[in-house]
Amino acid sequence: MATRVACIGECMMELSERPDGSLSRGYGGDTLNTALYLARLGVAVDYVTALGDDPWSEEMLAAWAAEGIGTGQVRRLPGRMPGLYIIRTDASGERSFHYWRDSAAARDLFSGPGAAETRAALTGYDLVYASGISLSLYGEAGRAALAETCRAVQAKGGRVAFDTNYRPRGWPDKAKAQESFRDAMAAADLIFASAEDLEWLYGAAGEEEVLRHHGRCEIVLKGTGAPPSVRVLAGSDDVTVPALAVDAIVDTTAAGDSFAAAYMAARLAGRGPAEAAACGHRLAGTVIGHRGAVIPRAAMPDLPFTPDQGRP
Repeated sequence: MATRVACIGECMMELSERPDGSLSRGYGGDTLNTALYLARLGVAVDYVTALGDDPWSEEMLAAWAAEGIGTGQVRRLPGRMPGLYIIRTDASGERSFHYWRDSAAARDLFSGPGAAETRAALTGYDLVYASGISLSLYGEAGRAALAETCRAVQAKGGRVAFDTNYRPRGWPDKAKAQESFRDAMAAADLIFASAEDLEWLYGAAGEEEVLRHHGRCEIVLKGTGAPPSVRVLAGSDDVTVPALAVDAIVDTTAAGDSFAAAYMAARLAGRGPAEAAACGHRLAGTVIGHRGAVIPRAAMPDLPFTPDQGRP
C-alpha cells in the first residue's frame, strides 16, 4: 500500500503587479507548493484546507486535481472565499507582499462544522506535514486542535513533519510565535528548519532551539551562504550536504517548499538522509531557475528514486 501524505495549510489568490500597474492572477501557498511537488514525484498526497463556494475556489480545486493532488479533504464553507495577496516588485527586483486574509476560509479548518471529520481523517495518514505559516492561521484553539490531531496520528504509527516557515505578519506578536514554534518542533518527528527563520524568531540562539531535539527526531537545518548547504541530523548521522552552484537565480519562490518535497519523497523511497538532501537541492536548484513557485512539468529533474517504498 502506498504511503499517504497530508499537507495542511492555505492556498491564496495571488495578484502580481506588472510595471504598468496591471495585474496577473494566480494562486499560491507554501504547503500547497510542497504537495504539488510531492505529487509530481509520485507520492500519494492530499491537500487539507478549507475553501469557499466561489469560482476561484473551484478553479483551485480543478488545478490541484490536474496535478494529481488529492482534494477529498478540502472543506467547502458556504459564503466564504480564499485569502488574497498582491506582489509588488521595486526597481531593484525586490518583492513585497500585501495580504487580505483575515476572513479566509482556511482559517476555520479546525473549527466549526466539519472540523471533527477533518481531524478524524488526518489520523489515517502515514505522514502529516505542516509549516509555521499553517500554525499562524488557526489561533489558540485551532493550534491546540491541530496538536492533538498530530498526537493521534503518531499514536496510530504515523509521523509528523514541521517546516519552520516564519512570516511575522501572520502573528499577533513574536512571543506567541516563539512559543508555538517550540511546541511544534517538540512534537515533530521530522523538522525542516531555516537558519534565517530561527534567527528572526530567537536571535543568536536560534539554532540551539532546533538542535536540542537532536536524537529525538530527524532534523534538516538549512543554512545560508553561496551555495547554501544543509546539515542533516538523523539518528547517529550528522552530515552537511552542500548545494550545487546554480548558473542563474531567477526567482527563489518555493525553493524551501520544493526542497522539502524532494527530501520527503526520497526518504519515503528508503533513501538515506544525505541522498535525500541532495535530491532536495537538485529540485530546489531547478525551481529557482524559473519564475514563480511552479515550474513547467517538462523542467522537472529526474531524481534517483521511486517513491512509496519506505518511511522517513
